Amino acid sequence: MDNNEKNVALVLASGGAKGYAHIGAIEALLDEGYTITSIAGTSMGALIGGIYAAGGLEEVKKWMFELNKKQVFSLADFKIGRSGILKGESVIEAMKDIVPDRNIEELDIPFCASATDLNTGSEYVFRTGKLYDAIRASISVPMFFHPVTYKGMKLIDGGITNGLPLNRVARKEGDILVAVNLDNYHHETIFNEEVVPKKKTKSKNKLSGFVENTLENFKSLGNNVSQINDSISILMRTNVILSLQLNKPDIYVNIDLKNKFGSYNFDHAEEIARIGYEQMLERLKQVQ
Repeated sequence: MDNNEKNVALVLASGGAKGYAHIGAIEALLDEGYTITSIAGTSMGALIGGIYAAGGLEEVKKWMFELNKKQVFSLADFKIGRSGILKGESVIEAMKDIVPDRNIEELDIPFCASATDLNTGSEYVFRTGKLYDAIRASISVPMFFHPVTYKGMKLIDGGITNGLPLNRVARKEGDILVAVNLDNYHHETIFNEEVVPKKKTKSKNKLSGFVENTLENFKSLGNNVSQINDSISILMRTNVILSLQLNKPDIYVNIDLKNKFGSYNFDHAEEIARIGYEQMLERLKQVQ
């Protein structure tokens, strides 16, 4: 495969803290001589992809790798209400201090981020406007982050409608379509209708425990949060499977964190990124 055949249209899935694996996946692609010519992302995939498209991934990576439990907790700007428990402003402001906000249409490479309009149930794709508006909307996980009001819409996590936006990336003729998924359930065959998940175990990380306890307390609002969260996960997983069946990527990697890390392990960025790097590198070696 020569350099002219190594242009990549990259699609990054949602996954909370598991999305740190996207950092390693991007670095593996670059180390192997691939050129990322466009990116589409949802939720954490939008965050990592957007920061890379803005040319600031190295600086943000250093900040993420240094975060410990106490620092992660300090970024949790609690505002408990019916629509969520976090405002989500502190982490965005911290990132703006590292990588200033820019318009998406002015980024170094084409980028888009998927969000979901809670009013209509339809997907909204950011291709223009402020980068951090797109990121903040795309990461608005239901029950956690408060929705974002934008142009009359009420936007939440893009994973609800398009967890792996293969059909949104600005792919040019000749580009390799590369998809990075972060599903803890590994399927016998992701491209077939029959999907057999392996057993999932719960993380024992203290931060995860804190979040789980917070969710339990959140039940006082009259919601069975655990069941709702599981239902959302099933919906998002189904959407990803359908997306893969309709838009088969040339290179597909489902990063296997072996249930060691979950969506809330934000204090393990370096370890998760390393796993993403290793597994993307292994997949690329197979392709080559």
